Amino acid sequence: MKIIAGVDEVGRGSLIGPVFAAAVILDKSIDLKVLKDSKSIKKKRRELLSNYIKKNSIWAIGKASKEEIEKINILQASLLAMKRAIKKLKKKPSHILVDGNRLPKLKNYKMKAVVKGDKKIPSISAASILAKVSRDKFIISLAKKNIGYHWDKNFGYGTRQHLKAIKKIGLNKHHRKTFSPVSKIVKHNI
Repeated sequence: MKIIAGVDEVGRGSLIGPVFAAAVILDKSIDLKVLKDSKSIKKKRRELLSNYIKKNSIWAIGKASKEEIEKINILQASLLAMKRAIKKLKKKPSHILVDGNRLPKLKNYKMKAVVKGDKKIPSISAASILAKVSRDKFIISLAKKNIGYHWDKNFGYGTRQHLKAIKKIGLNKHHRKTFSPVSKIVKHNI
């Protein structure tokens, strides 16, 4: 019997913190019609679906830290987060479907990259939901300790609000120093 895992990541374009990935093996009982790309679902609904998926799936979350992102680049860090999520699954999948056009390097796993897989394949949609909800919770906890950046609203992305806050308050240890426009600010302040 085929055991298929869907894998997706979130947080690649953010200016702060780690990148998160999720790997999900859906149970046969799950209602596939409710699974959509996490970006197309409102926050409250996403949180409810995340709980539903966790109760009706085998799942795992992987992360790559800000320091790893700065050291190996965001693409490699995203693939590393995916690899960690896959390795943490309690059951080894026979096939892995990964959102995007790149695959993490893992021996003895059959994998396929699926462009826009989060819109096409329920297990990847489920992974996108779990990764987004997990990362959002993490960023909201950072926002409480790092007042003024409005990360509870912009989640660390380069919004006008976030960039204004950086100009006013400055950078902190959570900012990815290798990411533009953060890297330009770092160079300017040297």
